[in-house]
Amino acid sequence: MRILCTNDDGIHAEGIAVLERVAKTLSDDVWIVAPDREQSGASRALTLSHPIRVRQDGPKRFAVSGTPTDAVLLGVLELMGDNRPDLVLSGVNNGQNISEDVSLSGTVAGAMQGMQLGIPSIALSQSRGFRGHADIPWETAEAFAPGIIKALLPRGWPSDVIININFPDAAPEDVTKIEATRLGRRDERLAHVEKRTDLRGHVYYWVGYYGMKSNPPEGTDLRAIYEGRISVTPLHLEMTHESERAILEKALLDLPLNRGA
Repeated sequence: MRILCTNDDGIHAEGIAVLERVAKTLSDDVWIVAPDREQSGASRALTLSHPIRVRQDGPKRFAVSGTPTDAVLLGVLELMGDNRPDLVLSGVNNGQNISEDVSLSGTVAGAMQGMQLGIPSIALSQSRGFRGHADIPWETAEAFAPGIIKALLPRGWPSDVIININFPDAAPEDVTKIEATRLGRRDERLAHVEKRTDLRGHVYYWVGYYGMKSNPPEGTDLRAIYEGRISVTPLHLEMTHESERAILEKALLDLPLNRGA
């Protein structure tokens, strides 16, 4: 099996080193194609307005001056030659990608691009910040990811779906369960913009979030991560709200096609 690994934290991030070790438990043919710098929050951005540079850092290892989407495109269509990967792994992200995060996540976007190219793809993220200290339990992702991936691959999943795996902010021995989940929705999360002034008197801003634990329903990725369980969520790009589409269809049925006001 040929595996392509990417991420959004950059090619020198700890998480992609973890991912490479995970991938090498599955195959000897592991390629790394990742952004040359952090691209967190890049979502599915694609570089179209300037050239993308590629630097080879070693055998089967390339740093790309673009986004995770760029990295997967270049990896599959150019850098890996005529032998496409059998699997795309994106991560392991420094921080959870659950709930609304998935629409912003470069980690999820890397997997989505693999899926669009017809390749089974998995996004992996290591949660942090729930235990009140800064240490990230990378050993949890590394301990459980190989077994989960090995269990998922033989059964497969639909070609328009990616698998989004989040590991809880807990030591491996404290993980209680692996759970199939759906996306949750935070009911207490505040965006924050902090205005500052540099030494030359120019204004600049830091954007961030004040996060608060909510009380999400059982079965959601939020609940699983809050309670120390591994969350495995199938995601796809179908964003149509079908019940509202049916209502709109009726509302627009007899609407006259008038041009202008």
